[in-house]
Amino acid sequence: MSNKNGKLILVTGGAGFIGSHIVEGLLEQGDRVRVLDNFSTGKMENLESLGNGKLTPGKDFELIRGDIRDLSTVEAACMETDGILHQAALGSVPRSVEDPATTQSVNVDGTLNVFLAARTHNVPRVVYASSSSVYGDSERLPKKEGTEGLPLSPYALTKRVNEDYGRLFSSLYGLETIGLRYFNVYGPRQDPTSEYAAVIPRFVTALLHGRQPAIYGTGQQSRDFTYVKDVVLANLIALDAPLEACGRAYNIGRGDRSTLLELIATLKDLLNSDIEPFHTDPRAGDVMHSSADTALARETLGFAATSDLRTGLSRSIEWYRIHLV
Repeated sequence: MSNKNGKLILVTGGAGFIGSHIVEGLLEQGDRVRVLDNFSTGKMENLESLGNGKLTPGKDFELIRGDIRDLSTVEAACMETDGILHQAALGSVPRSVEDPATTQSVNVDGTLNVFLAARTHNVPRVVYASSSSVYGDSERLPKKEGTEGLPLSPYALTKRVNEDYGRLFSSLYGLETIGLRYFNVYGPRQDPTSEYAAVIPRFVTALLHGRQPAIYGTGQQSRDFTYVKDVVLANLIALDAPLEACGRAYNIGRGDRSTLLELIATLKDLLNSDIEPFHTDPRAGDVMHSSADTALARETLGFAATSDLRTGLSRSIEWYRIHLV
């Protein structure tokens, strides 16, 4: 393994879309990395493409194939680490509506295992991925920490429980935990092929292939689309944030929002496309509007997003052109 002098950081779900970018960011700043992933949604090609293919699993960072639902596996992965960036989860609101039991098992039981293992092996800090979905039926805009509504999906509920466990382990056991509520993350390596694919990779690949993108509902629903490199930055900052930042969760977004119709218009402009979307039925569990109040993350963590939507979309399109067309 290289980078012998850096901290050793465990990234759960490190073969996933967001996780692989975090692994890359850690390695770039000289840390040592251990990845734990069961490859249920993560991909080996995500890890093999790091550093434009110059960073190799097993040589430049450790790789453990295993499931966070198995406590002994998580404990082995935690040993001698200086921190954990916990990204492993089953994403997707529609998937959780169809199969709440598996979402509960992975997201809640698996996250509890991460907290338990960290406590057992004296890992000082766990930064974990939460979600803007915890705001549920709250209609307040922008979404502000402390104004959460009732969860609208099993996925959202699991993220709420994660935050409750994070707060509890911080106050009860002294484990330093920080939750990051991601707002609609997008960027290179985000899978467009899954039936649960996020909206940007679905729209981009449809337009690149000359197909009409599908919009669920009117297209007036709005989101705070956040470029993946900003999420990486938030994780790296949270690892070193002051102690008083621990025991709570923070909004990680740009602090503005775009409707899906505006998103389509921007993509059509960037791709020089005249293809119009078609509309289909709304999806159960989806919220109508979402944007982040980023004041708490800015004041307490020192985090602010740096990528505007058009720039992030351009970088994403470039990746999809190379890898999918």
